[in-house]
Amino acid sequence: MKLRKGTHNATGLKFGIVVSKFNKFVTSKLLSSCVEGLTKHGVVPEDIEVVRVPGAFEIPLVAKTLAGTQRFDAVICLGAVIRGDTPHFDYISAEASRGIGQAALDADVPIIFGVLTTDTVAQAIVRAEPTKFNRGGEAAKSAIEMATVMQMIRGGEGTTPSKDNVGKNGATRRSARKRAS
Repeated sequence: MKLRKGTHNATGLKFGIVVSKFNKFVTSKLLSSCVEGLTKHGVVPEDIEVVRVPGAFEIPLVAKTLAGTQRFDAVICLGAVIRGDTPHFDYISAEASRGIGQAALDADVPIIFGVLTTDTVAQAIVRAEPTKFNRGGEAAKSAIEMATVMQMIRGGEGTTPSKDNVGKNGATRRSARKRAS
């Protein structure tokens, strides 16, 4: 039996992050924790590209477009949709979820869902608190793990990338070739 699983070594990997400006008091904390999580695991700041969009509804299109450039090993989607007094929450959270899911299925790179959907502002603040469970930091870990597992699957490697398949910047040859084209 072969077991393939991703690692948390992100050295040489590149990430796109799409983050909503709406509810910025929450999404800025998600973004900070996400970037911190990526750099803590070996990503250099120059290998992270952040695109701000107006709201969660706009995230899927930009995520799909970033993934389509083939410049990134994974794309991370961050946002916060907080329930209000109207059905707006239901429409936006459903369409953002559906759109990100569809983009992930259509893309050749992992697209990670890091959009909070909460009933209250207090719940959103708790889920964005850097000292607790911050969804931005968790999205970074998921992105790294998915990027590395996809490299292994595509490259036919075992449980970790071999030394022969890793370039001088730490990226596997597959991802280096893909970015060069």
